[in-house]
Amino acid sequence: MGSAAELAAAVLMMLGFPGVMVAALVPSVPAFAVTATVTYLADHYLHRRNSYLINRLSKIRAGLSIRFLIRQLLLILLLARLSLADELIYYAAIACFIAFYGLQAPHGALVTLIRNRRRLPVATRNVDLASRIRIPDAPPRGLLNRSAEKILHFDLAAVAGVLVAAETGSDLPGFLGIGVTLGAGALYVLALLPYVRGRRIPPRAEKVLAAVDDWLREYRPETVLYFSGSKDSAYQVNMWLETMEQLDTRPLIILRERVILQNLAPTTVPVICVPGGVHLMNMDLSTVRVALYAANVGKNIHMLRVPTMKHVFIGHGDSDKIASVNPYSKAYDEVWTAGRAGRDRYAIADVGVRDEDIVEVGRPQLAPIRTGRGVPEDRMPTVLYAPTWEGWDDNPGNTSLLLAGENIVKRLITADPPVRVLYKPHPFTGTRSAHAKAAHQRITALVEKAAAERAADPRYPADAAGQAAARAELARVEARLAELTGGGTDKGDEAEASRDGLVDLERHAEVARLRAEWNAAYWRSVPTWEHRVVTGAEPRLYDCFNVSDAMVSDISSVVSDFIASGKPYAVTDSAGLGEEEFKRQNTAVRAAVILTNSATELGALLAAVRDPAQDPLAEDREELKRYLLGPDEPTSIERFNAAVADLALKAEARNVGQRTRTMAGGPDVELADALPGQRTTAAGETDNVNAG
Repeated sequence: MGSAAELAAAVLMMLGFPGVMVAALVPSVPAFAVTATVTYLADHYLHRRNSYLINRLSKIRAGLSIRFLIRQLLLILLLARLSLADELIYYAAIACFIAFYGLQAPHGALVTLIRNRRRLPVATRNVDLASRIRIPDAPPRGLLNRSAEKILHFDLAAVAGVLVAAETGSDLPGFLGIGVTLGAGALYVLALLPYVRGRRIPPRAEKVLAAVDDWLREYRPETVLYFSGSKDSAYQVNMWLETMEQLDTRPLIILRERVILQNLAPTTVPVICVPGGVHLMNMDLSTVRVALYAANVGKNIHMLRVPTMKHVFIGHGDSDKIASVNPYSKAYDEVWTAGRAGRDRYAIADVGVRDEDIVEVGRPQLAPIRTGRGVPEDRMPTVLYAPTWEGWDDNPGNTSLLLAGENIVKRLITADPPVRVLYKPHPFTGTRSAHAKAAHQRITALVEKAAAERAADPRYPADAAGQAAARAELARVEARLAELTGGGTDKGDEAEASRDGLVDLERHAEVARLRAEWNAAYWRSVPTWEHRVVTGAEPRLYDCFNVSDAMVSDISSVVSDFIASGKPYAVTDSAGLGEEEFKRQNTAVRAAVILTNSATELGALLAAVRDPAQDPLAEDREELKRYLLGPDEPTSIERFNAAVADLALKAEARNVGQRTRTMAGGPDVELADALPGQRTTAAGETDNVNAG
C-alpha cells in the first residue's frame, strides 16, 4: 500500500462498494449517499497517490471506468427499488449515463491524439530547436493531466442531483445535475479540439529529426556520454555530468529512455534523448570521436555499431563486485578504470579484456571528497553506516543489512565513549527483497529512537541559537532554489521542455552555489551529536563522507570512494569468508577493519578514530588509495581529458586510414585489408579463403 493512509483508503473503498449495493437494495438514499461518497473519496485519494492497488485493479477488469459505471448502475437499481421506474427521472438518469459514456470515446481519442502528436521522436535539453522548428505551447495541464479521472468525476453532479430528487420527490434537482454532467463533459471534449489541428500541432517527426541533425552539424559534438537504463538507474549517468562539463572537447549526452531525462540532474551539457533505435542510427554523429558508456546494457549496440568513433566503458563505480569485470566489457575499444586495481581486476577475471586496452584515469567525481584531519577535541566522532542494497540475488555477501546491520547500529549507538551515527542506505534498498526492506525499517527505527533519547539527555546540550540561524538560512536557500527551479513543478510537456530547454548559465551557477550553501547550513542546523537517518538526494553521499570520521559499509563502490578521504573504515564480511579470504577476494578491504556479522570488531575502528596512535592501518590506507584511485597528481580530470584526447586521435587516425584505402582501391580493397583472409562476395558476405 505504501503507507497506513493508503491501506485505510483501500479498505474503505473495497468495503464501500458492497455498502453502496446494500444501500441500493434496502433501499436507503442517505446510506447510498454516504457509502458512495466514501468510495469517491477513497478512489480519488488512491489515484492521487498512484497506489499499487489502483494499478492492480485495472489488471482484473475493475479499472477506473468500471468502478464509476458500477456506482451509476447501482444508482439506477436504487431508483427501481424506490418504485421510481415509471418516473421521468428514472429514464432521464439512464439516458444521462448512456450519453455520458458516449462522450468518453471522443474524449479518450482526443487526449491520446494530442499526447501522441506532442511526443517528439527526440527530447532535448540545451539544444537550440526553437530557431529551427516551430513547437507550439503545450495545452493547459488541466486538460491532459489525469484526464480520464477528471471527466469521469463530472458524473458527481448527476449522481447528487438524482439522489436529491429521489429523496425529495422533486425532479428538478435531478434534471439540473444531469444537465451539469452532460454540459461539462461536452465542454471538456470541445476544449480539446483546438489542439489537434492548425498551428497548435508540433511538426512531424521528419522535421524534428532534420532540425536535430542541423543542430548537430552546427555544434559538431566530439565526445558522447551514452546511457540507457531504468528510472532507478538515473544516478549512474548523473554522477558523470560534472565530468562532462569539464571536458576539453565538445560534449554531448545521449539518453535512450524518457524516464532518465525526467530524472536527469541539471547540466550545461547538451542532451538528446532518442528512444527509437532507428532514429539514433540515422542521426548525424559523424563528428563524434569518443563514446563513453556508464552501464553495460543491450541498447549499447545501437552506438557500438558505429566504427568512426572509439568506444569506452567508464562504468558507474569502481569496486570488487562481479559487475566491475563484466565480460561484456570486451566489446569496447578501451576500458577506463580508476587505478591499477581495476587493471589487475580484469587480468585476474580473464574475461577477454586486454591489458593494453585498459587506461587508468582516476575518478573525477571524487574531487569533492575532503581528506581526514582527525577529530577535534570539542566534537564527538561521527561514524557513517552506508550499506549497499540487496542485489539481484540472495547472496549473503551482497549487503550487511540482513545479517549484520542491526548489530552494527546497536554497537555504534551504545558505544562508550559515544559517537554520532549517520545511516545512509543505498537508494535501491528494499526494492527487490522484502527482508531487506524490513531490516532497513528496523535500523531506521533504532537510529531514530537513539536520536530521541539523546536529545532528551541533558548531557547533550544544543546550540539553539546557532541551529535556529542555520534553519533560517536553510529556509532562505530553499526558497531561492524553489524560485530558480520553478518550485519543483513540471511546466508544459516534453515538447515544450525541448523547445525551451536552453540552460541559463548564470542561473545554473547560482543553483550550484546555493546547493553548497544548503549543505553547509543543513549540517549546522543539527547538533554534532545527533544520530540521523539520511535518505533522498540531499545531503549527498560525499557530503556525508565529509562530515564523518569513519565509515562502515559493504563491498561496493562506496568503499572505493571513501578511501579517497584517507579516513578509517570497516567492511562487513557478511558471507563469512574469513578475514584472510575476504581480503584476498576484495582489494578495497585490504586496509579496512573486517567485521563479522556480530560486529564485535567495531572497537578497533572506533579506537582508530579516537586516537591516531591506535590506527595501525593508516599507511596501508594511503598505499591502497594510490592503488585503487591512482596518484593525486596530475588530477583525475586532467588524466581523463588526456585519455579522451588520446583516443580521439586514434579514432581520427583510423578514419583517415579508411578513407585512404577507399580512395586507393575502393571498398573491396578496404574490406580485404581490414579483414585478412576473407573476401567479399557480391551479396556483401564474406568467405574464409584461408580457413584451415
